[in-house]
Amino acid sequence: MKRYIRKNILELEPYSTARDEFQGGDISVWLDANESPYPNGVNRYPDPHQKRLKERVSQLTGVAPESIFIGGAGSDEAIDVIFRVFCTPGKDNVIAIAPSYGVYKVAAAVNDIEIREVLLNEDYSLPAERLLAAADENTKVMWICSPNNPTGNAFPKEEILSLAAKFDGIVVVDEAYADFSEKGSLLSEIGKVKNLIVLRTFSKAWGMAGLRAGMAFSLPEINEYFGRVKYPYNMSSMIQEELMRRIEEGTSDHIPEIVSERNRMAKALEKAGCVGRVYPSDANFLLVKVKDADALYGYLIKNGVIVRNRSRMPLCSETLRITIGTPSENDRTISLINEFNNL
Repeated sequence: MKRYIRKNILELEPYSTARDEFQGGDISVWLDANESPYPNGVNRYPDPHQKRLKERVSQLTGVAPESIFIGGAGSDEAIDVIFRVFCTPGKDNVIAIAPSYGVYKVAAAVNDIEIREVLLNEDYSLPAERLLAAADENTKVMWICSPNNPTGNAFPKEEILSLAAKFDGIVVVDEAYADFSEKGSLLSEIGKVKNLIVLRTFSKAWGMAGLRAGMAFSLPEINEYFGRVKYPYNMSSMIQEELMRRIEEGTSDHIPEIVSERNRMAKALEKAGCVGRVYPSDANFLLVKVKDADALYGYLIKNGVIVRNRSRMPLCSETLRITIGTPSENDRTISLINEFNNL
């Protein structure tokens, strides 16, 4: 794996925190980190390695703690760290499917990395051969969002694994919406497929978007370099504790209800005269092709409902992306779309 990692990152001496140097013992006086000695609940630095949280995530996922990276800003910190570990600015490039999650493109620009976007097939299926053909000797990473945002479809695991076997670089599979899909996850392949990284988030199925926490799962030797590159205390103690508390509470019955509502809403929207197509979805949203996306978007906003207009994205002309809400919110949205149709 070291041949994929930037030379300067291989040689990087990570910042050593005061807590890194602590090897155990019965300590009652903490004078090592220049903290305030006056207790207020947050006067001490957090665990820079989130050990307890990683142990709990390991229990949930079956992935060993040493293969887990936890970062802030949802999955976005992990996305940025991947660029910084593998891609040399001004030299290397990455490949991404299009349309897809916009942060890959933004992070590439921030890190001065060329991004080569490959259009999905017309039916939003994975263009495997074209993805491989876009690579050259400076291509380090391939980004695949599955289920994909905004199209909503998950790609067959066998196709992604085949890509990983043929691609001489790192394949990152962003599974932010995988909990809503019956097509499964690639987490079980961590450790088996050496060039695979899987991203997950607490923002969607877990309902913790406001806490801004995401995960990357990879080989321990890759994860080690993530730890070197990330900023030392990248997650506060309060966020770590709140994540632990909410993990114990679980996701209740929200996932089955969202999937059920997604299916109900898809059937209802298919009957609306202004709707041309509701695309199949493995996520917690629907991509809907309509007759006049700008007009319908404006009408919904005027009546207190906001969706996402995706019409400017490639292969998404005249489409709205509609997140699945509560049953009453979905009823309201369906009613307004039917009203718009009758104007």
